[in-house]
Amino acid sequence: MAVRFSDREIAELMKERKPLPDDWRKRLALRSKRGHREANLDVIGDAGNEFKLILRQSELNVLDFSVGLSVRVPGTSRLFRLRRHNGKSHEHKNQIEGQSFYDFHIHMATERYQELGMDEDAYALPTDRYSDYDGAVRTLITDAHLVDPSAMYHTLFDEV
Repeated sequence: MAVRFSDREIAELMKERKPLPDDWRKRLALRSKRGHREANLDVIGDAGNEFKLILRQSELNVLDFSVGLSVRVPGTSRLFRLRRHNGKSHEHKNQIEGQSFYDFHIHMATERYQELGMDEDAYALPTDRYSDYDGAVRTLITDAHLVDPSAMYHTLFDEV
């Protein structure tokens, strides 16, 4: 049976504070794997939800990348894709709206796409918030409330 999350539940999962481990940058260093480089990192949110960051970049095309956040469905091994920040390497079409574009874009899980039996994150919007892989990572960190412990430390002590 397919797992479904409402738009409200998706928004709550995205807003949940997700502290990154101290060595998160090292653990997210991309490693070569069959024509692309990738890295994964498990993160536990403050409410106890288990999240997974999944990063991938083509070795041939710098604009072909995906920086995503999934949540583990409680009591299962299934991952539910909440968000993906993709590069400008392919055309995307929103099936329900009939809208197509070729740009950097952000996939987001929606209730209505799930209701039609489509991938939870099939809906996407073009974005100008990033223009490369590093920018997509930074944007996802902000959007998903991922917290860098070293940034918190610097912010606290820079004010003193």
